[in-house]
Amino acid sequence: MTRNGMTNGHTKPDLENYLVPTGYSVEDYLNRARSQGDRGGQNLAVRGRKKDDEERIFSPLYGDAERPLVYPDNNGRGPRRPPAKRNKSDAGPQDRKGARIEQDEDGEEEAQAQIRHGWDNEYSSSEYLSFLHSNFYMYFTDKRHDNNGSQSSEASHFPSKDWRMKDRMKTVSAALAICLNIGVDPPDVIKTNPTAKLEAWTDPTANLGGSKVMEQIGKRLQEQYESLSLRTRYKQYLDPSIEETKRFSVSLRRNAKDERVLFHYNGHGVPLPTASGELWVFNKNYTQYIPVGIYDLQSWLAGPSLYVYDVSHAGNILHNFNANIERHKKENEELRERDPQAPVQNYDDCIQLAACERNEMLPTNPDLPADLFTCCLTTPIDIALRWFVLQNPLNCHITIDDSKIPVPGRLQDRRSPLGELNWIFTAITDTIAWNILPRPLFKKLFRQDLMVAALFRNFLLAERIMRANHCHPVSSPQLPETHHHPLWQSWDLALEMVIRQMPMLIKHEKGEVQYDYQHSDFFAQQLTAFEVYLNSGPTEDHAPDQLPIVLQVLLSQVHRLRALILLSKFLDLGPWAVHLALSIGIFPYVVKLLQAASIELKPVMVFIWARIMAVDYTVQSDLMKDNGVQYFISIMSPNSDIPVGNASEHRAMCAFIIATFCKKYPHGQTVCLTSELMNSCIMNMAEPENPLLRQWSCLCLSMLWYDYSEAKWVGIRVNAHIRLCDLALDPVPEVRASMLHALTNFLGMPDLTDQVEQIEEAIAQSLLFMTMDGSALVRKELTIFWSAFVKRYESKFIVAAYDQLREERDRHPDSGGLENGLEALRGGDVQSYSANTIYGSAWAQVLMLSVDSHQEVAYMASMIVDYIHEAMMSSPMADLAAAVIEDITKSSKKIQSVKRIPSLESIKSTALSRPSTPPAQLNKAESYLSLSIKRTASSLRNLVVGGPSTQNQGKGSSPQSKQYPTSTPRNRLPAEWSRPPSVNESANAGHYHQAPLPPCAGFSVARTHTQQGDKPTLPLESTLLQWSTEYFREPQMRPNDPDEPGSTDYNQRLYRRTRNERIIAENQPLKSVAASSKWTRLEAFLNNVSQPTKMTFHQFDSHLVVADDKDTMTVWDFARNEQLSRFSNGNPEGSRINDAKFMNEDDQPLLMVGSSDGVLKVYRNYADPASVKCVTAFRALTELVPSNKNAGLVFDWQQGQGKALVAGDLKVIKVWNAATELCVADIPARSSSCVTSLTSDQLAGQIFVAGFGDGVVRVFDQRLNPRTAMVKVWREHRQWITNVHMQRGGVRELISGSRNGEVKLWDLRNEGAVMTINASHNSNPSSTYRGPEKNDHSYETNRAPTLRSLSLHEHAPVFAVGTDRHEVRSFNTNGDPLGVFEPLSSGVWSKAGGAAAAAAGAVVGGSYKRNAIVATAYHPHRMLLAVCAWGDSHVSLVGY
Repeated sequence: MTRNGMTNGHTKPDLENYLVPTGYSVEDYLNRARSQGDRGGQNLAVRGRKKDDEERIFSPLYGDAERPLVYPDNNGRGPRRPPAKRNKSDAGPQDRKGARIEQDEDGEEEAQAQIRHGWDNEYSSSEYLSFLHSNFYMYFTDKRHDNNGSQSSEASHFPSKDWRMKDRMKTVSAALAICLNIGVDPPDVIKTNPTAKLEAWTDPTANLGGSKVMEQIGKRLQEQYESLSLRTRYKQYLDPSIEETKRFSVSLRRNAKDERVLFHYNGHGVPLPTASGELWVFNKNYTQYIPVGIYDLQSWLAGPSLYVYDVSHAGNILHNFNANIERHKKENEELRERDPQAPVQNYDDCIQLAACERNEMLPTNPDLPADLFTCCLTTPIDIALRWFVLQNPLNCHITIDDSKIPVPGRLQDRRSPLGELNWIFTAITDTIAWNILPRPLFKKLFRQDLMVAALFRNFLLAERIMRANHCHPVSSPQLPETHHHPLWQSWDLALEMVIRQMPMLIKHEKGEVQYDYQHSDFFAQQLTAFEVYLNSGPTEDHAPDQLPIVLQVLLSQVHRLRALILLSKFLDLGPWAVHLALSIGIFPYVVKLLQAASIELKPVMVFIWARIMAVDYTVQSDLMKDNGVQYFISIMSPNSDIPVGNASEHRAMCAFIIATFCKKYPHGQTVCLTSELMNSCIMNMAEPENPLLRQWSCLCLSMLWYDYSEAKWVGIRVNAHIRLCDLALDPVPEVRASMLHALTNFLGMPDLTDQVEQIEEAIAQSLLFMTMDGSALVRKELTIFWSAFVKRYESKFIVAAYDQLREERDRHPDSGGLENGLEALRGGDVQSYSANTIYGSAWAQVLMLSVDSHQEVAYMASMIVDYIHEAMMSSPMADLAAAVIEDITKSSKKIQSVKRIPSLESIKSTALSRPSTPPAQLNKAESYLSLSIKRTASSLRNLVVGGPSTQNQGKGSSPQSKQYPTSTPRNRLPAEWSRPPSVNESANAGHYHQAPLPPCAGFSVARTHTQQGDKPTLPLESTLLQWSTEYFREPQMRPNDPDEPGSTDYNQRLYRRTRNERIIAENQPLKSVAASSKWTRLEAFLNNVSQPTKMTFHQFDSHLVVADDKDTMTVWDFARNEQLSRFSNGNPEGSRINDAKFMNEDDQPLLMVGSSDGVLKVYRNYADPASVKCVTAFRALTELVPSNKNAGLVFDWQQGQGKALVAGDLKVIKVWNAATELCVADIPARSSSCVTSLTSDQLAGQIFVAGFGDGVVRVFDQRLNPRTAMVKVWREHRQWITNVHMQRGGVRELISGSRNGEVKLWDLRNEGAVMTINASHNSNPSSTYRGPEKNDHSYETNRAPTLRSLSLHEHAPVFAVGTDRHEVRSFNTNGDPLGVFEPLSSGVWSKAGGAAAAAAGAVVGGSYKRNAIVATAYHPHRMLLAVCAWGDSHVSLVGY
């Protein structure tokens, strides 16, 4: 159900003076209102969204001026389209005094019929309109109905761990080789005059002496590198010789082991690198330049390594590097071939940064440093300021000299000008790399190693600055061009803001003036840009540009809260967004923020962590650090203070985080085992408003004590298991299922003491009744609980299974049950050891679940049965069990089936009736074991339906014919009139299961089928926790797709709403015409192949659903005379389909089907044979009473109330709530006769009417106590009520018909019928039935016709009856006969020329067999009547 029972955040209109619009009947208005009602809603188990996020698109009331309807023709911005004009209706608006005033075209006033039952005023009241505003919802559309708790196809992608850096590295050592040879220029370098001279921001020409200058330069260079990474060990090598170069290179690798080393080479004082990649150093005496081959350097440094080349023609080194690497690898392979144990060097993961290409010279601009590339890599802020001042055409009042521009502050202080610039620079370069680089390359270069990340961020600046000076830095791996990225303009703006304030900042530092630094608004603007992205329909294909900036903003207390809120909105987009955030490096920040004491961060931190844990729960060890999980344990307490309106939903997230933290993590369970957490879970389970909190509190307990006996004992001491059992009737199925999950994990304490056994037996005892639960999800978890319970007490269940087999044998008609009884009287050893024990009762429940109406539940329970039978045949009881099974086998061969009516006590002892869908059994050979299982299921079937039907009995059997009374209680009327409708006809030829059986949603036998011969294993595994986790991977902050203008679902809904309005408008003026037409025109003739017995039209789709006399449903498109789909309902042999109703007709319809075995099933995509699925199936009638007059199952669906009224061969009328999937009321029927028909007020839904087999019509009011719910009894009918129906629209006529042909119209306010019509009798007095003459043997031809069907149009004042004379008689509600239609048989259709006969529209007579009419059905809006007769598979569609 897409309702939550709470307000939806709608803005309610002023209803006090509101009237139904002119030109509408109440029903037409309500239909239109329903078609535009809110159907988006949220799941019953999900609440607490913001009001803005809950606003829906369609207002159910036209008077809602604050929320105009959105139409695509005005792009959602124009005024509301005025309501379409309607023709006059039977019930419409009234004036202020309550009088109806309508005028025809001539201006004359017309008197209109008043609505029956005094409801004309009620449905125009403001209270009722307010009720409509909040109570139109869709049902059976929740997530649990999509897959019944089975994991989605995307579940295999989680946990998603690839965001973690598995090969995180550190640059542990660095060699700074500086070859300047100050005072001596290299021979192949010609310097300009003036030229660039600064090295490491030091002038080498200063009068300090050569060695001192070199030491100063080396020291400065080391300090610059230390600003990037303090943990790296640096060593300066000033003008090194060849021997020294080899020595320090080898030592560098030896000390670093497998970590990365840095080799920085400054070759400004040596010749240029050669074309083969050789670089130069000195000899010992500095008299010669000695080349060092790149091959040798690689041999010394190996890998992983980082090379920086600050020298002209540096590209020569880089471009020859890989060729030499391949040479090394080839040598390693050859060495391994000679000696597999020989040690080899690693040459992988070598990174290079070169200042220029192979034929380029470094810049010689005297205003720039000579080592411009090194300055860009190590002092990016200083060189960026200098370069900006040089490029700025305006006067900056900054003097460029040999020193750095003195920006106040420290790099580590983000509140200072220098620190803020560094902060902005880091964010910008990270963002540029994130947007341009491939994700794996970004991860390797910017997240694997802090030194590498810092150098590559600065390398992006070097590319920009050096390109402006005709140099093109290169790298390996190669990077795309980044100098043109628009974020560089933001960087220039940040520099300009600092430079503009420089004069005042300098004066402030000198103490001359008082000046407060004006901080940059860069991060605020970027957060705004990120917010714009989030509001513009973000998709996975379009990742946000600002995500790295958001990461940096988390470092600031000023913007932190806003950044976290925006980040949480981004993570809410789905797992792809969480994965992106984790990949960018968000995780360390959110871990550290757990230590923050700020209370306003708690809600958003809980939300973020819930999304992270849903994607990757393996972060448990990280959450364990610094006891971070305590952050969530404290919030989960009901007494904690959370500054947010929906605190309960955030506590539910905390429960989810803790449950996931304990999942498969014993250390986490130990940390979480506190009385505080246990008490919080127990208190939260009693939270009445938020089912999500109750659900996850149960699951939190479940994971806390999973395989952890200490936690279970703590739970016993606080009675946690008792509090869980109290949730067995929780209104939310997900909560009930979670409770079962927790109790399943509670079982299995290692020490099975008497106390433990008593507790576990008490738990099992309290869950016995849940086999009746209407939710397949709950019954599935219950089956898993029984599997754990059976496994724990396996030996006792083997005895229970043996006792059940003996009972099966003794109940068999030919098994010598009498002899066994005499043996018991003589003291024979035939007592039942499991009788009156929890194990015998539990085994009965398991057997019944093994033939559950839901395929998955039946399949899982059958595995338990298989397991116990396998264990029994392997136990010491194998010989005894084999003897019992042998007896059953022999008896079953002698008598295939015996018709038997069980006693009421035997039915009550099992507490279940025969479910409909057989389980998906394992493929086993015929054996005693498989026969015993089949007989077990057979006994359960026969327990209700009285054994197989006679048409399916073997040739050698002598079936007992059903005896019906030849006279009625009044002994004056034909016995035919008191018989059930299906008694006279023999079963039609055909077989069950001729059409494919639709699979249950989320279940596939192929996916779960074990291999043939494999033994089942217990306990069964639950997927509820994983399935429930998927909620936190789904978007919760944005509207659902059906409520998002422009989405496919929204457009489809808009189309359906418009179509529905059009159909209502087109058929509105036809009502008065239909009341005076003959209704004999044949519109279409459909061949259903099998015998039709029930037909149902969809209100708006051109769908006609036809049910046959067995188990087949056929869906027709009557507008195109085309069969859309055909499928089996799966009810067992001997049962039949009783009725079918459409649900959610205004939007995406479902089909509810009821069968005589007491089962209701709901189908989705029923018109598509490839995708039809059984959404849910449950036993609506649990205690069918044996009778010789069976009505089977009778039900009515109330869309407005979300309830199914179910009755039949039962002493009560059951009210099933579709939202809770529970039976919410058992209303006594107050009759010993069966209920034959149900109808209800479809608008308010509180009043319903039942017709009975003894002719009595009773009226019930659901608002009263069930014992006093019957408010009126009408006993005017004398025989079986064929049908009783109340119109949805029109004047809300209530009509009933009995088998003797009497049709009565009722008003709830009257004690008697308003009108009585003899509908099945001839209108001509001369042909009126007068009863058979004495000794007249032609009774069958002269008796009065029997009324076999009755249908009333939902809006037009017409009804039709079908008789056993092959006639369909039409009347208006004034009692006037309109016409008689005799359906064509298939033979006459072909002889009469098929379509030609239909075109003629005449009634075809003849001497063909006049079979009884078996069913009639009106279309709810169109003037169309469907008719079918017994013995003919065709359906005739009749028009007015």
